[in-house]
Amino acid sequence: MKKKLFLASSFVILFTASLIAQQDKLITHFIYDKMSLNPGSTGLDKGICATTIYRNQWDKVNGAPNSAVLNVEANLNPYFRAGGLGISFFHDAIGFSRQNNLLLNYSYPLEIPNAGTLGIGIGLGMVNFGMNPDWVPPTTNPDNSLPVGFSATNLDLNFGLYWKGNSDYYAGISSTHLNESLLKQTVGVVDNQYQTARHYYVMGGKRFRSLIGQDGDLDAQVLMRTDLVKFSADINVRYIWRDIAYGGLTYRTSDALAIMVGWVPVRNLTIGYSYDITINKLASISRGSHEMMLKYCYFLPPPPVTKSKHPRWL
Repeated sequence: MKKKLFLASSFVILFTASLIAQQDKLITHFIYDKMSLNPGSTGLDKGICATTIYRNQWDKVNGAPNSAVLNVEANLNPYFRAGGLGISFFHDAIGFSRQNNLLLNYSYPLEIPNAGTLGIGIGLGMVNFGMNPDWVPPTTNPDNSLPVGFSATNLDLNFGLYWKGNSDYYAGISSTHLNESLLKQTVGVVDNQYQTARHYYVMGGKRFRSLIGQDGDLDAQVLMRTDLVKFSADINVRYIWRDIAYGGLTYRTSDALAIMVGWVPVRNLTIGYSYDITINKLASISRGSHEMMLKYCYFLPPPPVTKSKHPRWL
């Protein structure tokens, strides 16, 4: 018994002493979370939009991830010719560890006549990681080699290119945690550290208008992610009925199959829910993953057209 506990604690020490793995969140509603993955998409759509997403992953599994996302972005181009500006916040809790990301995103739009718009974006902010472990050693004697509670903050940097075509399609490529910040703190004789890993994303999608009758559109999306250690992809297909409601399926490679529904109860407000059916090794103990999404957009009136009254400027 002591041997098993020793092996288990050794594994946890190796895992938590220097974490270098795929760390970014997994969100089934990635369709509504483009900005935090690709800052090039910031503010390319009209209006001021706020989106919040909450995810309870692997329900009933002790210490499973719980994630929350808040994105606020605005298209400033019609008023100040300044492109898109947004702020993104992400909180993730896994076991006794906590991670927070806060970034200010900016996208500069390059309009290509009769083709679309290319958004060149950068996200600059901070990443915070901390843990507060409650160890139960196999004996009554304390083990000074076990990681203790700590918290550290460092710079975080994202970059992305996002193409929005005029014919209802988009494509993007981006990278998060470009600077691979090292968050480190020494507590007593224990050297705690957390290494952010650079992640790469490729996304794309297209809306097929009136493909299934005059009242409905088919919307297809794909998101691929990797940290050059592990690769995963989400493939989503939705049926959108009169821009009032939608339903669809998402497949995440080697992880889950998700059912997605959404509704627009009032103008500019979208409510979404998804349920992930676990298909990996946790399928026998997990009751799936739940996710809620809210998005609201506010559209400012168009700027007034100024006209000169002087006869020289008629």
